[in-house]
Amino acid sequence: MSSFNLSTSLRRVGATAAALLAPVVAFAQEAAPAAAEAVAATPVPDKGDTTWMLLSTILVLLMTVPGLALFYGGLVRAKNMLSVLMQVLMITAVVMIIWVTYGYSLAFTDGGSLNSFVGGFSKMFLAGVDTTTLAESFSKGVFIPEYVFVVFQMTFACITPALIVGAFAERIKFSAVMLFVILWVTFVYFPVAHMVWFWGGPSAYTAPTGLIFSFGAIDFAGGTVVHINAGIAGLVGAILLGKRTGYKKEIMAPHSMTLTMVGASLLWVGWFGFNAGSNLEANAYAGLAMLNTFLATAAAIVSWAVVETLVRGKASMLGAASGAVAGLVAVTPAAGFAGPMGAIVLGLVVSPVCYFFVDVVKNKFNYDDSLDVFGIHGIGGILGAIGTGILVNPALGGAGIVDYSTADFAAGYAGTATQVWAQLKGVLVTVVWSGIGSLILFKVVDAVVGLRVSVEAEREGLDLSSHGEAAYHTS
Repeated sequence: MSSFNLSTSLRRVGATAAALLAPVVAFAQEAAPAAAEAVAATPVPDKGDTTWMLLSTILVLLMTVPGLALFYGGLVRAKNMLSVLMQVLMITAVVMIIWVTYGYSLAFTDGGSLNSFVGGFSKMFLAGVDTTTLAESFSKGVFIPEYVFVVFQMTFACITPALIVGAFAERIKFSAVMLFVILWVTFVYFPVAHMVWFWGGPSAYTAPTGLIFSFGAIDFAGGTVVHINAGIAGLVGAILLGKRTGYKKEIMAPHSMTLTMVGASLLWVGWFGFNAGSNLEANAYAGLAMLNTFLATAAAIVSWAVVETLVRGKASMLGAASGAVAGLVAVTPAAGFAGPMGAIVLGLVVSPVCYFFVDVVKNKFNYDDSLDVFGIHGIGGILGAIGTGILVNPALGGAGIVDYSTADFAAGYAGTATQVWAQLKGVLVTVVWSGIGSLILFKVVDAVVGLRVSVEAEREGLDLSSHGEAAYHTS
């Protein structure tokens, strides 16, 4: 009897447990597919795209150190070689730290009421950025790790202020350079980068954007953000600092065209990361940007050599290197938009225009842009930005502009007048922002530490007077 009661009790307990667990089992059965769907819906970055972006980041660093450093270093006199190398290296190091502290946040987050001009502080110290966060490319649903996007854009922030120092090389205080760069990236570069490049991405294309992006202006890899921005700042600095001691009275020829050639070559190689990497994924648009970076540069080298031959009777290595940089600058905003033949046209046109500003305009207005930052980066960037609005036209072989509101993301063209006007507005805003901002910041730096070294220090050379060492020693 007792065994019968025990068996009955066990059956009752089992039935009760089954009744209680039934909802749990049912929930688990329903939750399992839901969890699987959630995992499947989580975007997984393509390893090929990620690898390409990591490589592109290293290539852009190569542009700066040692590329730009050697290019500029060869163009100055031997007594100032190390000063240029030091300026470029230190700018790169300091901006890297600033970028992860607050620069990335100011450039690539929503700025609320100020969003048209600058981002906010939501990602200050890279808050919220980790190994699981992603950044969308220009294809809907295609992502790269956000850390990769952060470090790629960091290299752009590093090279832009480094470009500026060529305009007033051989006469500025090292302390003035560093203070100016810290202020300039904060109040000029980060806002301009935000105005040109901040948007919600293909999956949120209707979200608020930066001011210049809202115009419909296109800039594939930094014609406005990098080159016009740096060129205008360089011109302002060159005028405010005044001419080098002995300018047009003493020989100020480049001390090593060999190093300048090496630097220019490294710039060209690194520029493939700059332009093709700006596509943010490895696909046909990256291939187009790479091809255009070859062709526009080649055309500009040839074009500059032809102009020099016609004007001076001889083609120089300095001219060929200048043409290479001019072509690279001009194709930067157009890299993924123009067709290959359009890139050649852009390269052929940019060299005569830049040559005119370097050889004629600079002498006419008598300003000392030491290494022609404005004449090549500023003017080449302006021509490239405007030219992009023309050459993106599919009727001219361009890639068109993707319309993310269409079901198939079709590439179209609003018309030459419409697109060129958008480009012009973008150029104008960049020129005004950089020009006025740089003027104010140079004045602040001058009041705090002074801009220019003494005449004695300048004659001795900045290598010894500012850094206590020499690039070369004679036995």
